[in-house]
Amino acid sequence: MAAILAFWSRQIVGCACAPTLHTSLVLAPLTDAPQRRPPAAGLLHHSDRGSQYVDGDYLAALSSAGIERSLIRAGNCYDHAAMESFWSTLKSATGLDEAIPVSRNHTTLAVFDYIETFYNPKRCHSSLGNLSPVVFEKNIH
Repeated sequence: MAAILAFWSRQIVGCACAPTLHTSLVLAPLTDAPQRRPPAAGLLHHSDRGSQYVDGDYLAALSSAGIERSLIRAGNCYDHAAMESFWSTLKSATGLDEAIPVSRNHTTLAVFDYIETFYNPKRCHSSLGNLSPVVFEKNIH
């Protein structure tokens, strides 16, 4: 799985599942995210140091969208804490940390359902004043 989290609101704005960790996996949410939220000038995209995130096609996609890249600092676990927290919450809330899913399709549907029907619209975050990402963004605009 690969996802893009809008740090300021904690909303997942792009997500994809695939059987392999090819660059196409991380390109999918990068393609979806600007459709959900057009990037503002100076947008910074933070990622880990996986080979997919330094691939030429990925870097070209960031550049063509006018997005600046930032990589996690080696040995600094706090750089990626918000995203790691999302992954942990997703796994425990969907049961993906306890049982092997019946199929990849089942996993993809569980992830989509969790993000679109609970995480983005309903899950409250203390960093957002105990509001969900969707409510937080509505209150800001």
